[in-house]
Amino acid sequence: MLDINVIRRQANEFQEAADQKRIKIDICELLALDELRRELMQLTESLRAARNRRSKVIEGMMREGRKAEALVEREEAAVQQEQLKQAEEEYRKVLAEYEALILLVPNLMSPDTPIGKSDEDNVEVRRVGAAPEFDFAPRSHIELGQQHEMIDLARGVKIGGTRQYVLRNYGLQLHRAVQQLALDLLLDKGFEMLDVPVLVKEQTLVATGYFPANRDQTYAINGEDKWLVGTSEVPLIAYCSDEVIDLTEPKRLAAVTPCYRSEVGSAGRDAHGLYRVHQFAKVEQVVLCRADLAESLEWLEKMTANSEELLQLLELPYRVVAVCSGDMSQKNYKQYDIETWMPSRGSYGETHSASLLLDFQARRSNIKYRDEEGKLQYAYTLNNTMVASPRILIPLLENHQREDGSIYIPPALRPYMRGLAELQAAVEVKV
Repeated sequence: MLDINVIRRQANEFQEAADQKRIKIDICELLALDELRRELMQLTESLRAARNRRSKVIEGMMREGRKAEALVEREEAAVQQEQLKQAEEEYRKVLAEYEALILLVPNLMSPDTPIGKSDEDNVEVRRVGAAPEFDFAPRSHIELGQQHEMIDLARGVKIGGTRQYVLRNYGLQLHRAVQQLALDLLLDKGFEMLDVPVLVKEQTLVATGYFPANRDQTYAINGEDKWLVGTSEVPLIAYCSDEVIDLTEPKRLAAVTPCYRSEVGSAGRDAHGLYRVHQFAKVEQVVLCRADLAESLEWLEKMTANSEELLQLLELPYRVVAVCSGDMSQKNYKQYDIETWMPSRGSYGETHSASLLLDFQARRSNIKYRDEEGKLQYAYTLNNTMVASPRILIPLLENHQREDGSIYIPPALRPYMRGLAELQAAVEVKV
């Protein structure tokens, strides 16, 4: 968790960050709890030391045969023990309140983070590629998916309920192709590939900053201390937890995993098609570097560029936006989102997110390194979506469709599609 001494020195800044990120916490209340916690800790330590001293005095009296005096001391020791018990109970109560509250304290925001209330206030940084202009009525990814027998929503709902789907034939091939292309790009950039658990302990989600805020978005396994992750960022960070790692060079990790999100609070929002579903696959990139702001900002740009390279290979128009305060999560210091043009929406839709967290996760996860002087320091962590599917299939199918119903396959994907240059025109399917 964040350093309480830093919070105390920058109380106003942390309160402002909480207000801007719409996190309900009173920093003054936290600091008052911290004062009380320290007072009670000092009291219990003092009472415990006094008890131990009296115990030794009583032992000495008994050895010397001074039983009457020892009996008096024991009576006073019993009173002292009760005082200690009450002080310890009060300390545990205050400590629990303090620990619950400090977990809500957000990371500070970079000075250039836009101030706003929602994603509508995010600020465009750059736009790459132009949205296609069709001289025919373009089909949605669902229409294209049904025509090519790639997407079956009805059977997905039959099997698993709302926001579920089945990918078939070319749908599955494209789903796997974009993931493998993303992995190969990261391999070429020196990332270490990991196959990680997607069932994790609750403490893992706390340590990586996803709990307590995102508890309602996470699926729990009843009767077990196990949760399904919504991103492999969680196990990738946890992979280095409670360790002193070598950061002579930044540690670059990547994984592709299934991901699960309950999407509580999104009823009726982006419900059509593949945009917001309960299960998906994601290639995630994570970087751990030294506690150097300039170096970490450089890596944020590099990781964002990795995702942009993928989108350029997929020949998709997109834009990068600086995420505003009200759309930023508790743990992030600075964040970019990449939004890709989706013709059926008539707008850009989020497909990637890149975040710098400074030492927020490393403190919770106890990830340290030794600096040039040999002193232990907390690492800085970053993460970024390399690709998430099936959401990426929305712009891939819709932007590359042709009037006859065929779909162009960009050259970068063809090695993973058995050399296919296009999905041939399909027969119209009535829904």
